[in-house]
Amino acid sequence: MVKPEIILCETVLNLSTLNTLTYLLTYNILTSHVCRSLMVSVGVSALGTISIHFIELGVKVNGQYYREDLLMQNLLLDIHQLSGFYVFQQDSAPAHRARETIELLTMETAEFIPPTLWPPNSPDLNPVDYTVWSVMQEKVYKKRIKDIDELRARILTAWDEMDQRIIDAAIREWRTSLRTCIKAKGGHFEPTLSQ
Repeated sequence: MVKPEIILCETVLNLSTLNTLTYLLTYNILTSHVCRSLMVSVGVSALGTISIHFIELGVKVNGQYYREDLLMQNLLLDIHQLSGFYVFQQDSAPAHRARETIELLTMETAEFIPPTLWPPNSPDLNPVDYTVWSVMQEKVYKKRIKDIDELRARILTAWDEMDQRIIDAAIREWRTSLRTCIKAKGGHFEPTLSQ
């Protein structure tokens, strides 16, 4: 029997506060000190990454937007091109655990880990959170960012240059992180990646 690949998706990401799961890639305009941000959605697996998807500026990612725009028009199409046999995992953001989202993912994905089997506050269990975004942050924020266009360009470059070996190592640690979470009785813990 063929073992399914795990495809991990994360939406609305902020590189500075991993515990809140409200993630934004931000920059400060030097002259006005106004904080601007971009929201993105990604997926990773042992088979590779999907395209990075930018959320339109000013859009609040609610259940309907997540289902209709991100999942149906972007993420699921990309995932199906990558593989037809996979396990879909996401965090417990409100848009992800909405009843209609669960119904959609149950129908549209090969395998799906529902929120009833997932700790409610578990960024420590998603390799996108505990590994991928720290690598992205290092690359994106290496130099001062002058505007939103440069931020977008750096995000795209960093994503295109993402080393699959980093993703593979994070995915290999997933079961270890899951066991550690169980030992912590679902509470917070710090993932440790083997070198």
